[in-house]
Amino acid sequence: MIGALAKAVFGSANDRYVKSLDKIVATINALEPQLEDFSDAELSAQTAKFRQQLEGGKTLDQILPEAFATVREASKRVLGMRHFDVQLIGGIVLHRGEIAEMRTGEGKTLVATLATYLNAIEGKGVHVVTVNDYLARRDAEWMGRIHQFLGLTVGVIVPNLPEHARRDAYAADITYGTNNEFGFDYLRDNMKQERTQQVHRPFNYAIVDEVDSILIDEARTPLIISGPTEDKSDLYIALDQLVKTLPADLYEADEKTKNISLTEEGVEHVEQLLIANGVISTDNLYDVENTLVVHHLDQALRANVMFKRDIDYIEKDGKIVIIDEFTGRMMDGRRWSNGLHQAVEAKEGVKIEPENQTMASITFQNYFRMYPKLSGMTGTAATEAAEFWDIYKLNVVEIPTNLPVQRIDEEDEFYKNTADKFQAIAKSIREKQDLGQPVLVGTVSIEKSELLSGYLKKEGVEHAVLNARFHEQEAHIVAQAGRLRAVTIATNMAGRGTDIQLGGNVEFRIEDELKDLEEGPKRDLEIDRIKAEVAAERQKVKDAGGLFVLGTERHESRRIDNQLRGRAGRQGDPGLSRFYLCLEDDLLRIFGPDTLFAKMMNSNLADGEAIGSKWLSKAIETAQKKVEARNYEVRKQVVEYDNVMNDQRKVIYEQRSEVMDADAVDDVVTDMRVDAINTMVGTACPPESYPEQWDIQTLKARVADVLGMEPPIDAWMEEEALEPDIIEERLVTLAEEKMAAKIGETDPSIWRQIEKSILLDRLDHHWKEHLATLDALRQVVFLRAYAQKQPINEYKQEAFGLFENMLEAIREDVTRVLMTAQLRMAEPPPPLPELPEFLTGHIDPFFGTDDAEGVGRIAGAEAILGSLAGAPHPTVGPGGAEGDSNPYAGLDISRNAPCPCGSGQKYKHCHGAA
Repeated sequence: MIGALAKAVFGSANDRYVKSLDKIVATINALEPQLEDFSDAELSAQTAKFRQQLEGGKTLDQILPEAFATVREASKRVLGMRHFDVQLIGGIVLHRGEIAEMRTGEGKTLVATLATYLNAIEGKGVHVVTVNDYLARRDAEWMGRIHQFLGLTVGVIVPNLPEHARRDAYAADITYGTNNEFGFDYLRDNMKQERTQQVHRPFNYAIVDEVDSILIDEARTPLIISGPTEDKSDLYIALDQLVKTLPADLYEADEKTKNISLTEEGVEHVEQLLIANGVISTDNLYDVENTLVVHHLDQALRANVMFKRDIDYIEKDGKIVIIDEFTGRMMDGRRWSNGLHQAVEAKEGVKIEPENQTMASITFQNYFRMYPKLSGMTGTAATEAAEFWDIYKLNVVEIPTNLPVQRIDEEDEFYKNTADKFQAIAKSIREKQDLGQPVLVGTVSIEKSELLSGYLKKEGVEHAVLNARFHEQEAHIVAQAGRLRAVTIATNMAGRGTDIQLGGNVEFRIEDELKDLEEGPKRDLEIDRIKAEVAAERQKVKDAGGLFVLGTERHESRRIDNQLRGRAGRQGDPGLSRFYLCLEDDLLRIFGPDTLFAKMMNSNLADGEAIGSKWLSKAIETAQKKVEARNYEVRKQVVEYDNVMNDQRKVIYEQRSEVMDADAVDDVVTDMRVDAINTMVGTACPPESYPEQWDIQTLKARVADVLGMEPPIDAWMEEEALEPDIIEERLVTLAEEKMAAKIGETDPSIWRQIEKSILLDRLDHHWKEHLATLDALRQVVFLRAYAQKQPINEYKQEAFGLFENMLEAIREDVTRVLMTAQLRMAEPPPPLPELPEFLTGHIDPFFGTDDAEGVGRIAGAEAILGSLAGAPHPTVGPGGAEGDSNPYAGLDISRNAPCPCGSGQKYKHCHGAA
């Protein structure tokens, strides 16, 4: 009560903070008349002036007012768009390393140009992170015109970009790209052999668009680069056939976590079937030798019971394509991990691709925390403000709208079942269409979109469907969703990046209707006609009530619902929103209070009857909060486990960088050799033990294996007062002599390069194996909770021990290779084998799901292998000669990517065909 009164009198903390920025905005506005008198050349010269001021000791905060005023004036001249005062406030918030929450239609893309320009003046690089490639390209081209006008360089990072172009894009003052591309490039950089092959510059500043989608929704799934392993198709098929015969009472399923497990009766039944079919040879399914079978049996169960066709995935061109649960888009080329994708392929009877092994991974939390300054913008962040602060130390600031919001948000309507609900939705949509009011319908899956489409066809309602099957056309469909009588069904509206304007979008209509008309008076007349038609139609839509946003059910997250609602009522336009729910919705069925809804609705509602109540809406919000809290715990768990790996990742990547930057690594190699010898002797001859207790035979075998020597250890043992440190010294001396002789046989510069290559190669090999071991450890460590142990503490302890073992193995392996390898400087090396296609994935470590877009061969991987083999690896076109008949032969294009020629075929079936 007192808090509410104080807030009414003094305003909230957010209101006071925003109001405190008014002085800076006033200073920016005061500079506008002065800058309006500048010529284009004088305005462009501002950048050089600002750089001089920074070199002279001024700070970014001190030049902010004039820099922002310069960007505003440049935007007016280049784009015909003037930043509102609230957009200037948003720009200040971004520059301060905070999250600007701005409603849909408030111009977040334009807001970003302010902070981007100011921070790019330093020349250290600014990354603007978007949710998909379309937006990255669009924003780089559209907003990049302002920056280029002011003398800054702009780059864009998209999949399958050649290495040299990727490096140039990162070298630009401002770089646009997706979160996945930035993260994968970081991982790729740390798989390369030379510093000159890397593309990233040191981290400086990033602005994350749709920050809640990237740093919250996608943060549960780490980025993973992987390579193929052996084929186990027969096992997948055998287990799939077995699972399809299992009665439902032999397993227990948990829809909340998508986990499934056999009952005791189920285990006995499956054991008998597996033994009868020769899949396992022991009587106990859980024997150590059957670990692989148990793992893939679990995945086959999950694939058949928990993963639904047209909801979690679709079959397209004989392949299983994952559907992004957040955006509803197809994620071509993405694959679930840990054998789950293969299990789904076996289930659907399509070709089974081999599994992949992790080669590098990182979570978005740990990737984005490497930026010294980070900020973000979105329409919906307040509900996750606590998580943004806990994980990223980012404060959320709500920016007021430029004009008051006129949208009316109606109470939810509840129905008994899906059929009643969809009939009511179809009827309501037809009524709105008859009035001329445009309708945007939000669904949670492709299946629901197509189901509703069927109801609308029965009602005779013309409509467009926007989901994963048609995402190539999505920008054009969304752009016209505000036209008179338009009905648009969208699987998800988060991150669509295209504004819904009442009456239609002028730019998209010009692009669609006048694409074949050349520049000239005739085209100008047609443009004037389109503008007049859009203005007239806009008024008619306003009179009809503006855009009507209709949700077919509630999402697990309140933010997704708010994103959908926010599409209506932009820039002071009228609008309406309403959600339709029923007992069969996933949220109510899985998380809702069963007794409340079952008793109240099943007994009191007639077929087709609806009920609306603030009390019921509150119950729904409570269910959503439960899901959000559960998802937050999952994300916290992910970052807790990745923090363990992150500490180790930093050590390994720092060591790689030091090795790459060093002219010679002979001192490192020498230390490794001494440490390896100390470990061998220390293991065979423990401290404070008697010579009779020493394991001399093992020591001799280890010395022969690692050092390639057979010193007279037996003779040494006959000496009196022999100590382990004396053996160590003698072995070190002999090893040094052998190594000096080997080095003397070759050119010192060549030997230095050999040492670097072997050190990096062995480091990468053991790190990859270590990642696989940690993956396996994370899968089983939860079982220790049954022993009253904390899984995360157990994981930390064992991961530390495994890391020490890995470092020891690296030292020994490098020593073995250098001491025992025979150098032959004769014939040129044979041609390199074809490089395996390394996949980029975005894998959920607990559920195995993959959330990323685009797939590609590791950029520059040929150069990596070429460096190790000492020979280049030319790209050969289909004609047999380098580049012959293939204009794209020199580009690093994935064989599974669409061909750049626009044929619609994959590259390997088109210009990339052998």
